[in-house]
Amino acid sequence: KAIMRCGADSLKRVTLELGGNDAAIVLGDVDVEKAAQAIFGSAFENSGQLCNSIKRLYVHESIFQEMVDALVEIAGNASVGDGMDPATNLGPIQNRDQYERVIEFLNDIRANGGIIVTGGNVPDVPGFFIEPTIVTGVSEGSRIVDEEPFGPILPVMSFNDIDEAVERANDTDFGLGGSVWCADWEYGESIARRLEVGTAWVNQHSVLEPSVPSGGAKGSGVGVEYSRLGLLEYTVPQVINIRCEQ
Repeated sequence: KAIMRCGADSLKRVTLELGGNDAAIVLGDVDVEKAAQAIFGSAFENSGQLCNSIKRLYVHESIFQEMVDALVEIAGNASVGDGMDPATNLGPIQNRDQYERVIEFLNDIRANGGIIVTGGNVPDVPGFFIEPTIVTGVSEGSRIVDEEPFGPILPVMSFNDIDEAVERANDTDFGLGGSVWCADWEYGESIARRLEVGTAWVNQHSVLEPSVPSGGAKGSGVGVEYSRLGLLEYTVPQVINIRCEQ
């Protein structure tokens, strides 16, 4: 918004790729172990510091605990540390201000009845490191659900009706991306089309291609990047209108 305001006086055209609070909806017919690996990878890549990583996870109640357990196991096996170490899976938070903001989210979760199932600790090493954190016992209205933490925290919530899940996923000012995870990808597509986002994935998340436009809905951006449509954002249409007859 500040960039857009700066360009307003001279009517600068802007393309803005802004933040997201991406939701993933997991139906009860998925292969839990396989889906958990992919979901964890999206949620915690770069320690959660990607605009279109999974920030909210809605899991059907029939597999909720199984999914939580699978994510906890993956988190427990993840190595947090120096990115130059080949054994490291998750590196640090990028700067002190963001590190302190993520700590505030953890404190808010503890203070308001959220359950940190795993993680939430700060390793006793120099640097801005935080363990991958899985949270339950939260819902809409919680800071960790309503805001984008931009760090290694994933709230996991249950649902029992797909319409309810879609409504909750869309109940945000953000609209960068979202995903649906299920055994029937055609049914997944029908649900993905209901998500109010720039990019909706089925059985994957955070997958970007240079040939495919990437942009956001709502407060997650203006215009698109990538693809021919992205290049056209940097052009101005011109009409040449000629009357050939004298």
